[in-house]
Amino acid sequence: MTPTARSRGRSPVQARTRETATGLVLSAPLALVVTVLFAVPLVLALWMSLNDWPLLGEPAFTGGDNYAAAVDEDLFTGAVWFTLKYTAFTTAILIPVSLAMALLVQRPRRLTGFVRTAFFQPAVVGLAAASLLWYVIYSNEVSPLGSLLRTVGIGDGSIDWLGTPGSALWSTILMITWRFAGFYMLILLTGLQAIPDEVYEAARVDGAGWWRTLRSVTLPLLRPTLALALVLCVTGSVLAFEQFMLLTSGGPSNSTVTVVMAVYREAFTLLDLGVAAAMSVLVTAVLVAGNVIQLSVLRKGDD
Repeated sequence: MTPTARSRGRSPVQARTRETATGLVLSAPLALVVTVLFAVPLVLALWMSLNDWPLLGEPAFTGGDNYAAAVDEDLFTGAVWFTLKYTAFTTAILIPVSLAMALLVQRPRRLTGFVRTAFFQPAVVGLAAASLLWYVIYSNEVSPLGSLLRTVGIGDGSIDWLGTPGSALWSTILMITWRFAGFYMLILLTGLQAIPDEVYEAARVDGAGWWRTLRSVTLPLLRPTLALALVLCVTGSVLAFEQFMLLTSGGPSNSTVTVVMAVYREAFTLLDLGVAAAMSVLVTAVLVAGNVIQLSVLRKGDD
């Protein structure tokens, strides 16, 4: 019998039962929130995806017809390929840039606090506000960017930043990198500061240079934090909506329509809620599978 249980006149079984009951009571509010905001909408979306679901009237069970219609939808399939491309490019650029920023401000030096704050500052700007800000920056009528490029001798200053599929994609990626690099820098910086200094000292004693230390010490020990950053980055990229809705509205010629925009149009423009729910379920399934694969690969061998 434990001292606590003996002092209170309870057996170990009674003490564990009381602790379990206390834990259930304390976790009940969070469980309720998760159930109401996640589990119930997910089950409803699954049921809607199996029915012809009008705004008014009774739903009619259709089985997998909505999924077949979603796969046959040209706008949705094109949005899937564009979203995958956007996700790959964004992740390949944003994570290395954020890691470089974190490594730059890892050690306390003069003005390190100021630089950290400057790097993180764009992250406090809302995504919608950042998109509108960069929309003005990309505008040839009111933006100072054209005049600046013309001053330094880059073109005539009349670059069509959002007028072609390629330029619209890369202009959006540039805005997203500016907006989120500081956020991921903070996550990676937390992981870097958790690495003991003794490990770096041992590497220096062994004669390891900067590159070898990064490759053999920093990156392996940073793997769990990198896994978190990658999952957040991939998830945010797959669910991209505001930046393309405000910067390009899916144009030109539907070349920058993401899967979430396709779901939005299907639900609120075409009012086909059943097909929109089927699209949402497909996106959720792919996103969960992708995150599981990422975590299993990046965390393999951590033990």
